[in-house]
Amino acid sequence: MKAIVMSRAGGPEVLTLADRPDPVPGPGQALVEIAAAGVNFMDTGVRRGQFWTEMPLPRPVGVEGAGRVLAVGDSVTGVRPGQRVAWVYAPGSYAERIAVPADSLVPVPDGIDDRTAAAVMMQGLTASHFATQFYRVQPGDIALVHAAAGGVGLLLTQIIKLRGGHVIGRVSGAAKVAAAKAAGADHVIVDTEGQFAEEAVRLSGGEGVHVVYDGSGPATFQGSLDSLRRCGTFCWYGPILGAPASLDLMKLPKSIKIGYAVFSDHVHTPALLRARSAQLFDWIADGALKIGIGGAYPLAEAARAHADMESRATTGKLLLIP
Repeated sequence: MKAIVMSRAGGPEVLTLADRPDPVPGPGQALVEIAAAGVNFMDTGVRRGQFWTEMPLPRPVGVEGAGRVLAVGDSVTGVRPGQRVAWVYAPGSYAERIAVPADSLVPVPDGIDDRTAAAVMMQGLTASHFATQFYRVQPGDIALVHAAAGGVGLLLTQIIKLRGGHVIGRVSGAAKVAAAKAAGADHVIVDTEGQFAEEAVRLSGGEGVHVVYDGSGPATFQGSLDSLRRCGTFCWYGPILGAPASLDLMKLPKSIKIGYAVFSDHVHTPALLRARSAQLFDWIADGALKIGIGGAYPLAEAARAHADMESRATTGKLLLIP
């Protein structure tokens, strides 16, 4: 089969299309023919050598996708050959086929196409965690969403609106304003220098926002702190772009609450994974959640997909199609 591997840590050029042995499902695993694989910022961190350093080279890439079960190993009862499934974390998903633990798979309803299913898993579960569990958005809450035209930002904005909240989106360029607005953002700030806090406070009636969702790295950290109202919540995520400087807990302002949100805490059992995914699929089927696919690339063009994502010129979700 064909798969994307990295020969060494580095830029997009280290990603190559290679022939790999066909996977064989072991006990508890399912063999899946991949219809679409999601491209995530996490994958760029793997490529640069930030994660999975214990894996030998050449190293597989990709963790998310959707497809159809071809065969199952011993002791598998939850999925069956011919069933359409999706997953959020299975290393080696930039490939034509993959062997995945059956407990990591979720059934895809007939009304949801493969590309949509692949596009919503990681970013949808992440956004769901942020707005429904890490900070439970209530009607009338005002949220500041960074990278509001990105994959997570577009979904997070929609889920906040579903819960009755208001959204101030921050984007890096004027060309992204329309996408953020279409997702439901009430206001959009265009900013590349980290100078957004004063405007966010003004747009929230002078008090600051109830919650800020920031995956934009150290450059926006102080501005996000300054955007919060008293007792506000800072949801920090996205280690790919770097961590903030060390914090002095006693210098945190305005009795705010701050935490590092990890989506896997939202789906830490197979039952939760299926329930949270089913909720996303229900929202999509009802038309309440729209999935924006910013680009679909042939599998062989994984390097171009990574370069486009890192250029910050894309909006929505990027996919690879085997």
